[in-house]
Amino acid sequence: MKRIKEWFGRHFRAYYLLVVSIIVITIIIQSVTQYSLEKQRKSAKVINIAGQQRLLAQQLFTEFYNCKYMDCNFGEVKVLVSKLMHRNQQLQEGNAALGIPTLEEADIAVNFDRLHPYIQWLNAKFSGLDNLDKLRETDVKYRVTHFVGIMGEITNQFQQQAEEDLKSTRILELELAIFSLLILLFEIFFIVNPIINKIVDQKRRLGSLAWHHFHAFKSHMKNIMDLQFVLKIEKKTERRDEIMNFIAEELEELRSVSNNMSKAFEENRGTLTKAPSISAMFTKVPKKKVKVKKTPIRDGKVHFVES
Repeated sequence: MKRIKEWFGRHFRAYYLLVVSIIVITIIIQSVTQYSLEKQRKSAKVINIAGQQRLLAQQLFTEFYNCKYMDCNFGEVKVLVSKLMHRNQQLQEGNAALGIPTLEEADIAVNFDRLHPYIQWLNAKFSGLDNLDKLRETDVKYRVTHFVGIMGEITNQFQQQAEEDLKSTRILELELAIFSLLILLFEIFFIVNPIINKIVDQKRRLGSLAWHHFHAFKSHMKNIMDLQFVLKIEKKTERRDEIMNFIAEELEELRSVSNNMSKAFEENRGTLTKAPSISAMFTKVPKKKVKVKKTPIRDGKVHFVES
């Protein structure tokens, strides 16, 4: 478990840093985008309500004209005045249910202060049906005209504010995009590329080690097979003992090659798990203890076939 943790920490810390940074940047960009869309939606609703105020004032004058010279629907007049007052309050104080924010811009608030006398006059004069006969058309037209003009200025101010907010959001998104690109380039050149180069170099070194150890392993195995063949055809006990000594020596060499191979792979296990020791195959091979003769056999016969 300790080796697994070391392997994880050494080779995957940079990779997970890359993944986490990409996820965090994506979340930030999406959050900014959603915030921008929500703010645009609220701005559009405010601009729409401000534009409707102008239309309501014009409709109020039309209803007044109808009541003055034609059939009068005073209920419609009261509805229009009520809408004017209610929406004027919403534009200044906000409405959480409709998603209308509270007015904070001083320039727009100044125009609402200019608008206040006209909307109060309309509300007072259209409070009862009896007041309509006393109203002059020029007075109503004067107030309605000024109300529509000031409301047009307020609508334009709301539009300019929405455009400035949109521009600021776009600049922020552009800065985030550039920042994200710089982070990705940094991680590619200073994290990903070194990891790839290390993996490639390690693969090359492991391949080279595997090639050398394979040929050394193959050479000793061939010697053992040749000695085994000689052992089968040799009849004399003395010479068989000598061949057994040679086989034992080859097994020792083979075990040494196997141990070296395992150590080499263990030292270069950055991208590989620990390989099982090949020497385990020979741990159960009985080593026959045979007395080695110091004097060579000179009988002109071949006792050992060398590859």
